[in-house]
Amino acid sequence: MGLVHSVESCGTVDGPGIRFILFLSGCSLRCRYCHNPDASYKRCGTERSAEDVLEEISRYRDFLVNAGGGVTISGGDPLFQPEFTRAILRGCKAMGLHTCLDTSGHLGCNADEEILSLTDLVLLDIKAWNPEQYRLVTAQPLQPTLDFAERLAALGKPVWLRYVLVPGLTDQLDDIEALARYASGLGNIQRVDVLPFHQMGRYKWQNLGLDYTLADTEPPEPELTDRVRTIFRVNGFADRTY
Repeated sequence: MGLVHSVESCGTVDGPGIRFILFLSGCSLRCRYCHNPDASYKRCGTERSAEDVLEEISRYRDFLVNAGGGVTISGGDPLFQPEFTRAILRGCKAMGLHTCLDTSGHLGCNADEEILSLTDLVLLDIKAWNPEQYRLVTAQPLQPTLDFAERLAALGKPVWLRYVLVPGLTDQLDDIEALARYASGLGNIQRVDVLPFHQMGRYKWQNLGLDYTLADTEPPEPELTDRVRTIFRVNGFADRTY
């Protein structure tokens, strides 16, 4: 059994093609800009069996294959529930579906060999490069994420790197330059997504009674977003940064 936050049957941004996205409850980070804070807490989940979830996915199987998509397990963080994640991945591969794991990597130690062997692509969110800034953003240390990134690189596991650009919080250009160089050196990063901060999750913080410290933060100006994307492009991701 696992705790499921929600599902999306026709996702288009969390991996290649059109995807069934399974959002699991629970996360080890407390990111200040999180747009799904309700998915960070297990109490916000609905208990479901892997068989039940896989039966739902099976209804979309032919559509997903024909659309060049598959299944993405997200959250929260799917590695917060590794046993359930493993069962879903196993069932998806039995259906011949492309699989994607959307994770911060902070709980990478929970991804055993079977989980990674059943995963075709990892969406890896690196929240900040400077360790002090990472802790300020997430309330957790950076090193476990880097350890996981290097493990994925050693395995040659395809990765899409994601970076959320928040004015005044994750917009330090020198740190972004260092992250871009690091990512280029890994050798397995197929794509970089620079994601501009937005306020679409603000109401969720309010509904949960949580202190939202970025209530007055505006999205980044397009010029800043373009500048950050250019940093990645000149560091080896010329035609693979979005």
